[in-house]
Amino acid sequence: MNGIHPDIDRVLISSEEISRRVAELGAQITHDFQGEDLLLVCILKGAFLFMADLARAIDLPLQTGFIAVSSYGHSTQSSGVVRIMKDLDQEVEGRNVLIVEDIVDTGLTLSYIAGLLTGRHPKTLKLCTLSNKPQCRKKDVPIDYCGFVLPDEFVVGYGLDFRDFYRNLPYIGVLKPHLYKDSTP
Repeated sequence: MNGIHPDIDRVLISSEEISRRVAELGAQITHDFQGEDLLLVCILKGAFLFMADLARAIDLPLQTGFIAVSSYGHSTQSSGVVRIMKDLDQEVEGRNVLIVEDIVDTGLTLSYIAGLLTGRHPKTLKLCTLSNKPQCRKKDVPIDYCGFVLPDEFVVGYGLDFRDFYRNLPYIGVLKPHLYKDSTP
């Protein structure tokens, strides 16, 4: 995809910056779990691109799992109600588990998933997020690996979406406000 999508106001993080940071995160995770194996748990749909690149940057024996939740629907703000749409297929008991998320803003979804997986008795449970908006936090969640801290703007690209569009953009950009301001929750 060449150039900037016409619906993007400006690019916050370029594809080159994303690639560089994902490689750094992969190296850090490889170091931290040296001699261990790892289960990466992707929070669908947004984290699938990030997890694919991150998995290739981790030099450890690893498996991947997927969990799908809903707290946004087609709104721009979390409803605060988290529903599991698809649960993990793998057992986590006694395993090193790394939750991979696209963005942490309110923390409600991640807090729910971390609590759910903690109840399944993993050996370790860590969190890796592509992006973080700490100024939006309603529930504190411990982030072990963070790609980028973002301003409180509506961003899309590299897995982040609006109404399931824009995930395929190779960068993270700010969506033009007129496209989402009038959307109904």
